[in-house]
Amino acid sequence: MKVAVVGATGLVGQVMMQVLEERNFPVSELIPVASERSVGKEVHFKGKQIKVVGLETAIELKPNIALFSAGGETSLKYAEKFANVGTTVIDNSSAWRMDPSKKLIIPEVNSDVLTKEDKIIANPNCSTIQMILALAPIHKKYGIDRIVVSTYQSITGTGVKAVRQLEDEQNGVEGEKAYPHPIYKNAIPHCDVFLENDYTKEEMKLVKESRKIMGEPNLKVTATAVRIPVVGGHSESVNLSLKKAFEVEDIRSLLADCSGIKVVDDVANNRYPMPLDSHGRDEVFVGRIRKDESQENGINLWIVADNLRKGAATNTIQIAEYLVEKKLV
Repeated sequence: MKVAVVGATGLVGQVMMQVLEERNFPVSELIPVASERSVGKEVHFKGKQIKVVGLETAIELKPNIALFSAGGETSLKYAEKFANVGTTVIDNSSAWRMDPSKKLIIPEVNSDVLTKEDKIIANPNCSTIQMILALAPIHKKYGIDRIVVSTYQSITGTGVKAVRQLEDEQNGVEGEKAYPHPIYKNAIPHCDVFLENDYTKEEMKLVKESRKIMGEPNLKVTATAVRIPVVGGHSESVNLSLKKAFEVEDIRSLLADCSGIKVVDDVANNRYPMPLDSHGRDEVFVGRIRKDESQENGINLWIVADNLRKGAATNTIQIAEYLVEKKLV
């Protein structure tokens, strides 16, 4: 199977190729794609060095699947061009997520809605993926009335420029800035741009994408997204108001039985999810599961995942695996 990785030289693109190799996805020909300034560079895949090509060349090669992680503008400009030559596009940007004609997919939650006609499939935001993977089984059994989430997000979600800013600041070096403030020894409550309602775009992604994936257009969700000087993954403090009574142990058991979730919740031995432990892993880790004693049917959870893997690359490739398994490509 011909597979194009669009944005192959970026942080997520590199992890996509790594995950394709790790999961032994049936790649007969890898087509690494990037902007014109990267054409001719080489990427490493399965023991070989492969030359990067431009977007127009990649379209001419007619890949079966194109995994996009090159930003919204590139996706809007080129995804349909790939689809028009028969390629199924799985896009990691925000470009198509809220398009009513496009499916927004977390494989463990809603892959069953995919058909052969879906030629552009949207991958959700990293923060949304880990949260909804953990909340979907709870919603199915108990019903969620309201979600309050605060995220503590890795700098890798911003990209290479942010990683360099942290390294420069740690080493006392002046360099290019990804953020309007220092990130070293700091926490910045500002992920993506501010909107007219004073929420950031990242916060509203959590609101809108959660509603779409769960099929609940009126679900009450409010979010605060914070950037912290961490590399390994995103963490989320989530408070839920449920529609039915529950026992904490039942929630633990429910989550422990779900594909893609690992419950780490043993406070007596100081065991709980941390980004340091999620780094390089594909699971979503859930812990600090406890009743919210301030309200009836309230519960708190702490959810952690590697934002470059399950939050981006792994989820994208799991969608591709589902398409292959169900013969939809």
